[in-house]
Amino acid sequence: WVGAKQHELQVNSMQLLYYQAPMSSAMLLFIIPFFEPVFGEGGIFGPWTLSAVVLRYNMFGHFKFCITLLGGCLLFKDPLSVNQGLGILCTLFGILAYTHFKLSEQENNKSKLVQRP
Repeated sequence: WVGAKQHELQVNSMQLLYYQAPMSSAMLLFIIPFFEPVFGEGGIFGPWTLSAVVLRYNMFGHFKFCITLLGGCLLFKDPLSVNQGLGILCTLFGILAYTHFKLSEQENNKSKLVQRP
């Protein structure tokens, strides 16, 4: 369906995404509160440190960009250069490694708390 609309409107994948993103954001604005906590610990409007906001925003931005490039390549047959492919792999590997180390750090902190009398 997306390919048909892309052909019908004579736009590439990035142009179609540009026009579709605001509508998707508006729809998600009403759906997210049913599935994610809004206030309190871990919520969107909960307590966030500045470093956590900056780091997560940066990582998510890179992740979204990589997924957009991969999606364009896989779904719409957009060309992907070798440098772009290597950059995507490095970025995704870095995100996975960071997530792994942060989760293991949290697990170690939890086990230390449990061991205290």
